Amino acid sequence: MRISSKAVAAVFGLGLFGLVSLTAMDAVQAKESTQVGAPMVAVGSQYDTTHVYVAPADVDRFVSSFIGTFGGQSTKQVVATVTPTPSSTTSQLLQTPVGTVSLFGFKTPIPFPFGDERTGYLVTDMDTAIRSARAAGADVMVSPFPDPIGRDAVIQWPGGLNMQLYWHTTAPSYAPFQSIPENRVYVSPDRADALVKGFVKFSHGKVVSDEAKAPGVEIGRPNDTYRRVRIESTFGKMTVHVTDGHLPYPYGREVTGYEVAKLSDTLAKAKANGAQVLVEPFTSEGRESVVVQFPGGYVAEIHANAGP
Repeated sequence: MRISSKAVAAVFGLGLFGLVSLTAMDAVQAKESTQVGAPMVAVGSQYDTTHVYVAPADVDRFVSSFIGTFGGQSTKQVVATVTPTPSSTTSQLLQTPVGTVSLFGFKTPIPFPFGDERTGYLVTDMDTAIRSARAAGADVMVSPFPDPIGRDAVIQWPGGLNMQLYWHTTAPSYAPFQSIPENRVYVSPDRADALVKGFVKFSHGKVVSDEAKAPGVEIGRPNDTYRRVRIESTFGKMTVHVTDGHLPYPYGREVTGYEVAKLSDTLAKAKANGAQVLVEPFTSEGRESVVVQFPGGYVAEIHANAGP
């Protein structure tokens, strides 16, 4: 427990001079504390999930299609309340070698702002993570609340990027991914720098590339260029697309990019399992990409190394 400077002064009869001295010492300690930097709260990319919401009638079709495309398995489906206010949803975790999905099929109306958070990031300590996020410039949209297996919160970064933070009472243990998926973020030029600076500080990550004139074909505008920032951290990968918002469908709707060994093989599996191709395969700067929509409406980018 921390005792205030005034209380210490009162107990020891230090008077005004002692109180001023202690207050000055507190200020120095606070300054030194902020210089240390934000604490590391990330656990690992295999614990970070894409949040997918589909109608209850589409849950089983989505599971079959997603697992059929990428491999892996689903946990047992449960019905639970995963919001701080009354609601009911089916919930299950789809674990594949290239990414994990937290799947929800709400049986009740979805309380605000749930459904807008793109990802769930496991943290080592919820209270520390919230303080760190705030210090890095994030807003707390949903204050921490208990769920059946731990605690959750929803934060928002500059530019409107919502993400869930979660903590489990019993620490999970998942195998690392074969390839780490990327959180695909779209933001305006007005808020891009604040988002990048804040998230890098919070995640202890680094900017691995900041391309001022990336090929516009990557956002459906082959005759233009745009700014693209790639960030890597213990949480995983993030690609920030800085645009004027003049985006042809489905760009901006794809939440996650999945890296696979051979795109043609994965695309064949996706089609065979009911996924619809929204953007045909194209190549840009060594990456071959496609955008697909799975049953239930979830839009995803899939990519592979295109070679030299």
